Amino acid sequence: MTERTGPTADEAGFRSWAEHRRASLRRTAYLICGDWHLADDAVQDTLTSIYTRWRRIASGGRVEAYARRVLVNALVDVRRRPWRRERVTETLPEREDLGQRCDLDRPLDRQVLVEALGMLAAGQRAVLVLRFWEDLPVDQVADLLGVSPGTVKSQTSRALDRMRTVLGAEDQPAHTRIPTTVGKDAR
Repeated sequence: MTERTGPTADEAGFRSWAEHRRASLRRTAYLICGDWHLADDAVQDTLTSIYTRWRRIASGGRVEAYARRVLVNALVDVRRRPWRRERVTETLPEREDLGQRCDLDRPLDRQVLVEALGMLAAGQRAVLVLRFWEDLPVDQVADLLGVSPGTVKSQTSRALDRMRTVLGAEDQPAHTRIPTTVGKDAR
């Protein structure tokens, strides 16, 4: 039996990629699910899945697309579990008024936006994060989520309408509103 003295080229490639992408995957996962612990679990599941298939994925050149797909699927699967549907508490939490104007350069306003994202359905949240945070085109988001481009567009529209309502953006000047469309793919 031969004793290994160090990582193989495949392992080194995976480690390098994982170190470079872990923080970005974690932020994306958090924006989709709104829970840092759940985001960490989803990223770990994603990295494990990628590691076990690294040679095949890396040779195909679609590591980023595969990683996003696995991450989104992991988060959707967790949301379907029965224990995620109920939270037992002694008192109902007070809802903050999220109808204030959002300035994303301020940490408090970023938190308001994250809380507003948390009020969306999981699919709508995933569409917004992938479209506007990850800056992916409609077709790529559709491919990642396994839906049609039309579904991505309608979910984006509904999610943005909901965000405007939650954030109280209907009565704000046009230059401060959440965009209705962004880029050439939003037609």
